[in-house]
Amino acid sequence: MRLSGIEGGFLRAGLPGTIGTAMLYTGKPFDLAELRSRVAERWGALDRMHQILKPPSRPAALSGHRWAFAGPFDPAAHVTASAQELQPLLAEAVVRRLPPDRPLWQLLVPKAAPTGEQPLVLLAHHALFDGLSLATLLRLLMDDPNIPVRAPKPAQTPPRPRVPVTNLIKEWHNSNALGQPLPPAPGECRPCVSITQLDPAVMRSARRQPATGRGATLNELLLSALAGALPTCYDTLSSRSCGAAPLYARVPVDLRSPYEAQRLGTLITAIRVPLPVDTDSPADRLQTCQHLLSALNRRSHAHRAALPVLEGISRAAPWLTTALTKRMTRPDVNTAVCTAFKWRGGPSRLHGRRLTGSVALPPLSPPRSVNLALVQNAETYTLTVVSHLRPGDSKLIADTVAEELTTMAAMSG
Repeated sequence: MRLSGIEGGFLRAGLPGTIGTAMLYTGKPFDLAELRSRVAERWGALDRMHQILKPPSRPAALSGHRWAFAGPFDPAAHVTASAQELQPLLAEAVVRRLPPDRPLWQLLVPKAAPTGEQPLVLLAHHALFDGLSLATLLRLLMDDPNIPVRAPKPAQTPPRPRVPVTNLIKEWHNSNALGQPLPPAPGECRPCVSITQLDPAVMRSARRQPATGRGATLNELLLSALAGALPTCYDTLSSRSCGAAPLYARVPVDLRSPYEAQRLGTLITAIRVPLPVDTDSPADRLQTCQHLLSALNRRSHAHRAALPVLEGISRAAPWLTTALTKRMTRPDVNTAVCTAFKWRGGPSRLHGRRLTGSVALPPLSPPRSVNLALVQNAETYTLTVVSHLRPGDSKLIADTVAEELTTMAAMSG
């Protein structure tokens, strides 16, 4: 089976492409035999879990990878223990390619956290799964899976949105115009991962901002905090000083229809917005980000409408797909990716252990760029920063984003 154009893009970017979700539980360490049994029971019937990548049959410029079924996955090979703690495990995972001779996912049991919590980490290649798929798989493992009921499938497949050609051209320009990369020179850049627990009281207050408005979503807060943090981290950063070229961030958007809510795979696009790094007021930055993100749904229609064209290009001219992917991942086209979501599973337990928190691992981006992921699980908020900048910059950015959120939480109006 051919990879979709979206799936193939994550392979052709030339990066490891590993993403992950870590769950933290109370109680005693996990029993590997129990976990393997649960995985075989709950995931064994899912076709996607058994697919491996077959290399192109012709030169990569003329042909693409394909998904193939190579027999049932081996729980003993995919569900393993690790002697590492969570943070070093994730820092190593983001730069490591998953074994290509078996399905591109792993379920790892690291050492207990210093708090005594027991982590469980699901890793996968982004071509195989997106973050929503990882969440669906992890909910399926729970003692009570609590998977939301899908909306009824319509009698006929809904037509793709009809988008004027002028809007498609505008969206293409908005997605590809050159901006600025982050300042460190490529030779200084090293992959780095930082995980930060955010203060729940701060996040509750920040979500009520602006005081005279409707409140803020997690995505709006994260984008706004990053816009305030980057000039603090890199004091020469300004869109005014570089011929008005903005710094751009992408925000992932799910392409699933309501009746496909639990469909496994990679079914996302990303909408690019300019970061308001030259806006001095935190309140003004937040309002600008709210305005920018209010257009996500409308702009995603253009992406849905363009999918058949992109699929045709992917099949007929794989070399062009590679060229487009490499351009769209350039650091002067895509400075940052901001992902924020809430764990929707409700109170959950796995083999009797209570779920206490979640950590998302976004993929490594090219040098001079950064990926951020913010996850809310009940009253726990966890920020992960995966940077490809100077050593230690992920922690610098994470700490500065946390400070920006504290400043927003204290705004009076």
